Amino acid sequence: MVLNKDFPDPTIIKEPNSSQWYSFATAGNGKKIQVASAPAATGPWTWLNIDPISSAGPWALNQDIWAPDVRYLAERKQFVMYYAAPYAANSRFHCVGAAIASSITGPYTPVSDPVACPTDQGGAIDASGYFDVASNSRWLVYKIDGNAIGHGGSCGNSVEPLVPTPIMMQQLAQDGFTKIGTPFQILDRGQYDGSLVEAPSLIKAADGTYVLFFSSNCYSTTLYDISYATAPQLAGPYTKSSAPLLVTGNYGLTAPGGATSVDGGGQLLFHANCPNVGGSGRCMYETSFKVANNVVTIT
Repeated sequence: MVLNKDFPDPTIIKEPNSSQWYSFATAGNGKKIQVASAPAATGPWTWLNIDPISSAGPWALNQDIWAPDVRYLAERKQFVMYYAAPYAANSRFHCVGAAIASSITGPYTPVSDPVACPTDQGGAIDASGYFDVASNSRWLVYKIDGNAIGHGGSCGNSVEPLVPTPIMMQQLAQDGFTKIGTPFQILDRGQYDGSLVEAPSLIKAADGTYVLFFSSNCYSTTLYDISYATAPQLAGPYTKSSAPLLVTGNYGLTAPGGATSVDGGGQLLFHANCPNVGGSGRCMYETSFKVANNVVTIT
């Protein structure tokens, strides 16, 4: 464990032209979005008493801001933050928004309209950006939140018929939020994934393999896990691993999920249930990994 504080859905980014690393996490501890920093990806990580955003935007309600992801827009020397927030027109659904800042810690100014808001399918959450150096193209992966229109049970979607919760990919312009073309599906729930797949995070490993980390099953159960799928090219097809990467019981963890890394791989940040007796929440953990022959291995 590298941060003994409720810090769910962490993301990781290295500040350009600096040795400092940052992680952003779901609302908690009195902040709309939480921030931590470290001199290296391995830590030590320090929680920062700041809030990088004051509003989720005119389309959203300003509570329950989930799963932020921050990316650097090199051509503009700006940062873009993706996040999910309740849709003001119908708070049953969450949608994905974007906000722009000139500094990595903000303040972030939200874009007027959501980037992804398919309310007819349940809305959208868990957005993560990706810049593909090979094609000089910018992308967003996110989860269709079919759980919001599920028929009950675990995470609202374990009673038949189960509603799809696909992972989608959307090309973006270099401004980080203008959509190019239409989104397309790269993954969906399988027979061993329980009520959902979610929390996608895409990297290109050192050997050129595209690796999509994701979580499956319900976060509030011990079945929650960190899984992955690999592809030889950015758009797929993505092939799921034969077994999850991390599950409850590995290294003393309970309900690991929300994994994130950076191009080239090496370090993985994720959350798991906090271990302190009588405590609650999901703390931040870190481990290292390698990729070879389409297999990710904890090292």
